[in-house]
Amino acid sequence: MDFNFILLFLDSIHLQFDIFGGQSRQALGSDDPIIKGLILSMFAVSGFGILLNLFNSAVRKKMVDQTKLKRIMKETRGWQKERMAAMRAKDQAKIAELGKKSAYMNKMSMEMMQMNMRPMMITFVPLILIFYFVLPQLFSYTVALSPIPLNVIPGDFFQLTCTAEHAAIEGDPCYGHENSLYLWAWYFLSSIAFSGIVMKLTKTSMDLS
Repeated sequence: MDFNFILLFLDSIHLQFDIFGGQSRQALGSDDPIIKGLILSMFAVSGFGILLNLFNSAVRKKMVDQTKLKRIMKETRGWQKERMAAMRAKDQAKIAELGKKSAYMNKMSMEMMQMNMRPMMITFVPLILIFYFVLPQLFSYTVALSPIPLNVIPGDFFQLTCTAEHAAIEGDPCYGHENSLYLWAWYFLSSIAFSGIVMKLTKTSMDLS
């Protein structure tokens, strides 16, 4: 399980919703953005993604005991691996022995979750303010172009690219821009792409390898 990805998704889930009212995800952007041009916009949004990842990692490094966190992760993952192996082998004696540690492991998992969630309480508000009040003034509604549609999840909850239907509606932010990536979508993908590198450089990665 990639905990880095899970943390990033949780930290970015607010991008899926209309928090302040009056505009949807698709409408995040400007008709007359300060930063113009597809290539410049792509790199600039990616730059914001890297800077905000650095901010997140700095807060995590300050607030979370990385040594303790990795010790707990190693212990819980080792127990889960042993338990799954025992269940596959139908070793009832081993399952019973490992079951005695369930309460302790649940406690460790809860502590690990609390340690990971604590920095998000600090970073959530600044990220919300930057994303909803700064980026839409700087960039257009769509800031990148995909060669293929990226809307792999059914429905409109997690649409990353403009659909043909939206692209055909005059006045829609997607008008004439099928498969263009929304501002929030390119920011989200850029953050995912660089999060692992930033976490490794700042030694806040949850990768135990």
